[in-house]
Amino acid sequence: MSDRIIAACDGASKGNPGRAGWAWVAADAEGRPQRWEAGPLGTATNNVAELTALAELLAATDPAARLEVRMDSQYAMNAVTKWIAGWKRNGWLTAAKKPVANRELVVRIDALLAGREVEFRYVPAHRVDGDPLNAIADRAAGDAAVTQQPAGTSHGTPAIPEPRPESQEKSAAGKRKPDRKPGRTRPGGATIKAKFPGRCGGCSSPYEAGVQVAKGTQGWGHPECRDN
Repeated sequence: MSDRIIAACDGASKGNPGRAGWAWVAADAEGRPQRWEAGPLGTATNNVAELTALAELLAATDPAARLEVRMDSQYAMNAVTKWIAGWKRNGWLTAAKKPVANRELVVRIDALLAGREVEFRYVPAHRVDGDPLNAIADRAAGDAAVTQQPAGTSHGTPAIPEPRPESQEKSAAGKRKPDRKPGRTRPGGATIKAKFPGRCGGCSSPYEAGVQVAKGTQGWGHPECRDN
């Protein structure tokens, strides 16, 4: 096996929460896809799907190999590389003293990362010149969310999924819609509907006009990113 693996992982939720799935694709050191896996999650949020995809990728790859992980989820990357240190210090509470969301998955990923050489790379989704591995993982995760059936190399479907056209947006049902609850998210901290598109101050990912946003220490953004 090569001592370097390039991989991408992605999650999808058709409704957020809604029918969800995860997927990853692993390539050789030159970026040529070698194998892939995808699986259903029943009803779950997009954040759960993204974290599950990362956990499944780490569990399925050689821990002795150097691994480059490409993701379009700022939330999943930040959760396991930045925010986790503070969460541990605070007894798995956010800065607002609330239980950390998706803790079980974050703990699992943290254990899988221990002692490994892993480089995370953020890749924007749905660009004409975007990352091809991310596009493959996106297609596979979306298909798994819809069919609720596992697929991939180990399931006898070795053919690499064809990416959707880059011009096709994520489903309006909510792949990129942030996990949130409408209305007030904490005492004195109401969410509002964004009048214009912007970029989340917490996770740096973009949001569209019309979604619920809240103001945190890093500026306006997704309500769930405010207190991390």
